[in-house]
Amino acid sequence: MERPAFRPRERLWPYLDLPERPTDEELEALDPNVHRALYATPLGAFSITVVFPRFDGPDYERALQLAHAAAEYREVGSGPQMRSQARFTPDQVQALRDLFEIVDRYAGCEVLVDDHRVPYARELWLPLMWYLLPRP
Repeated sequence: MERPAFRPRERLWPYLDLPERPTDEELEALDPNVHRALYATPLGAFSITVVFPRFDGPDYERALQLAHAAAEYREVGSGPQMRSQARFTPDQVQALRDLFEIVDRYAGCEVLVDDHRVPYARELWLPLMWYLLPRP
């Protein structure tokens, strides 16, 4: 029987000191669908999410202010692929409409219903939300 040419190190995995549980930052960065699957959390309240890319113009700062005021805000990707995601609940319909009026004209703007792409999200679901706007 031949001896091996090399002997493996006792420490095979270089990251043995990883914590057993994910940090709070790691949990916050998880995709909502992955979080629900891993931790069996129930669906929250009905929500509409507006996803939009960076764009040039004076309205970008206002769009970010409105997005940060949403029930949940996160940035996904980096560089030119960075997208902002702002999730709004029915009680935030005014801010949802204000944000959508700013970002709708830009390519890459998406509307998600409960974090899913659904048919007619812009044409059906958003106008239904507009019925929740207070009447003057």
